[in-house]
Amino acid sequence: MPRAFAFRLKKYYSFYTGGFVMFVLALAVAEYMGMPDQWIGWTFMAATVGLYAGIGIMSRTADVSEYYVAGRRVPAVFNGMATGADWMSAASFIGMAGTLYAKGYDGLAFVMGWTGGYVLVALLLAPYLRKFGQYTIPDFMGARYGGNLARTIAVVGTILASFTYVTAQIYGVGIITSRFLGITFEVGVFVGLAGLLVCSFLGGMRAVTWTQVAQYIILIIAYLIPVVYMSYQVTSVPVPQLVYGAVLEKVTEREEAIMADPAQVTARQAYQARADRISLEIQALEAEHGPEEAIAQLKRDREVAEAKARPINHHAEPFPGDTEAERDTARLNFIALTFCLMVGTASLPHVLIRFYTTPSVREARESVFWSLFFIFLLYFTAPAYAVFAKYEVYTNLVGTSIVELPGWVASWAKLGLVMVEDINHDGILQLAELTLNPDVIVLATPEIAGLPYVVAGLVAAGGLAAALSTADGLLLTIANALSHDVYYQMIDRQASTTRRLAVSKGLLLLVALIAAYVASLKPDTILSMVAWAFSIAAACFFPALVLGIFWQRATKEGAIAGMLVGLGLTLFYLIGVKYFGMTMWFGITDVSAGIFGIPAGFATIWLVSLLTPEPDRETQNLVESVRYPSLRV
Repeated sequence: MPRAFAFRLKKYYSFYTGGFVMFVLALAVAEYMGMPDQWIGWTFMAATVGLYAGIGIMSRTADVSEYYVAGRRVPAVFNGMATGADWMSAASFIGMAGTLYAKGYDGLAFVMGWTGGYVLVALLLAPYLRKFGQYTIPDFMGARYGGNLARTIAVVGTILASFTYVTAQIYGVGIITSRFLGITFEVGVFVGLAGLLVCSFLGGMRAVTWTQVAQYIILIIAYLIPVVYMSYQVTSVPVPQLVYGAVLEKVTEREEAIMADPAQVTARQAYQARADRISLEIQALEAEHGPEEAIAQLKRDREVAEAKARPINHHAEPFPGDTEAERDTARLNFIALTFCLMVGTASLPHVLIRFYTTPSVREARESVFWSLFFIFLLYFTAPAYAVFAKYEVYTNLVGTSIVELPGWVASWAKLGLVMVEDINHDGILQLAELTLNPDVIVLATPEIAGLPYVVAGLVAAGGLAAALSTADGLLLTIANALSHDVYYQMIDRQASTTRRLAVSKGLLLLVALIAAYVASLKPDTILSMVAWAFSIAAACFFPALVLGIFWQRATKEGAIAGMLVGLGLTLFYLIGVKYFGMTMWFGITDVSAGIFGIPAGFATIWLVSLLTPEPDRETQNLVESVRYPSLRV
C-alpha cells in the first residue's frame, strides 16, 4: 500500500471530521437563534444521508475486485475503523446502553461476548482467511471442502444470519427516521432504506468501506458528546468513564427512596393484583382449551405486571432469583449468551470478509487491533451512558405530574417505545408506572436530560450511521453470496463482469426491500434479533472454519454434516422456544440457541471426518498454505 494513499486518506478524513464538528456547532447556534426542532432533525438526517450518498456515488465502480473487496488496498487503521462501524450496529449504539440500563449486570454478557470474539478472530481466522484470498466465506467453504454442496450450505447460513441481522438494523433506522422526521414508522423504514442503498448499490465494498469510515466518525462523536455533557452537568468532570461509579451510588440512594414511597408501594400492589387476575383468566382459558394465541398473550401480560410489582433488590447477587435453582439458571444463561456472542462474532460473514480487503496478512492482523480499539471507545462508555440515563430518569421524570410530562414522552409513546400508566390514580408518575423500551434509552436521553435539541439530533444521526453502516455491509454480503457463489460459481462461470455486478445489484435491491418489509412488522427488539443472528452464524460456520484451517483431516462429508446439524439444531431450538412455546432445555433462552448447535457441529465434523476418507493431497496442501501465511502476502 503506497504511503501516499494512506496519507491522502488521513488528510481527507481529518478535513471531514473538522467539517462535521463545525456543522454541529452551526446547528447549535441556529437552535439558539430560534431554529425549530423539526428543522434540526430534518437537517441532520438530510445532511448525513446526503453525505453517505455522495461518497457512494464518488466510489462507484465496475471492477470486480473493487466491488467485492475494495481492491484489497484498505490500510489497517481505516479497515479497523470501517470494521468498527460495520460491527457497531444499531444493537451496539442504540441497544447496548439500553440493555445495561434495563438488566444491569446481565447486560455485560453482550460487552464481554462481542469484544472477546475479536480475540478469536485475530487468533483463529483473520490472517488465514486473508491468505486464502477470494471474496466470500462460501468461497472458502467451496475450496476447502470441495464441490458446491458445502458452498450452498454456507450461502444458506450467510443469508439466514445476515438477513436476521439486517432486519434489526433497518428496524433501528425506522425508529430514528420516524421519530426525528415526524413520519410513521413504516414510512421511516423505507425512507432510511433509500439512503442505505445509494452507498452499497453503486460501489459495492469500495463505497461501503469509505462510507463506513465516515459513519464511524459521526457515530463515535454522537455517542460521546451527550454522556460527556451529562457527566459535566452532574459531576463537573467531563470524563464519564471515570466518575459514573459515584453517580451510581446516587442512583442507588434514589431507588431506595422511590421504593419506600407509599405511592410506589400502592402502584406495585395494583400491578400484583392485575397479575393475579390475569392468572385466573389463564386458568379459565386453559380449562376450556381456549386459543393458544390468547393464552400466550395473557402470559406475556402477566410477566409484565409481575415485573412491575417486583421491588428493586439492591443487595441481590449479580444473578438474581428467588431460589438457588433460578440463580443457577441465570448464571447459565449469562455464560451461554456470552459464549454464543463470542463465537458468533468470529463467524459473521460481513465481519470476516472485511479482512479480505487489506493489502497483506500483516495488515489483516493489525486491522483487528484497530477494530478492537475503535469498538472499545464506545463499549467502555456504554455503562456510563446507562448510569447517567437512569440518574436523569429518576431525577427529572419519576415523581412528575402526569399531565405535565415533557413532550418527548408522547413522541416516543407514538412509536410504542415509552408507556405511562397511572395505575394508582394519584396523578403522579411512579417508577412502576413507567415503561421504557431498551431501544429508546440512548436516543431519548438527551431529551430526558434537557440537553439542547441539537444534541438529540446528533445522537439520532449517530444511531442512523451505526444502523446504515452495518446494514450496508450485511446487504452486500447477502447479495454477493447469491451473485458470486450461486450465480457465478454454480450457474454461469462464463458471466461477464458487467453481468455479475448487475445480478449483485439487482439481488441487493430485492433483499433490501424484503428486509424493510419484515422490519416494518416490528418482529422483536433490536438486541434480540441480533443475538439470533450470532447464534445462527456461530453454529453454521465456526466449527467448519476452525477445523478447516487447523485440522487437515476434516473432510467434505464431515463439514457438510456438521454445518447441517449445527445450523438445524440451532434453528429448531430458536424457533421452537420463541414461537411455539417449546420447553427450554436447561432453562436456556432462545437468544442463546447456538449453545447447542456449536458443540454439535464440532462433534459431527470430527466423527464423520474420521469415518470418511481423508481429503486429497491438493486440499491438504491448501490447508498448509493457509496455515502458514507470509505476513507480506
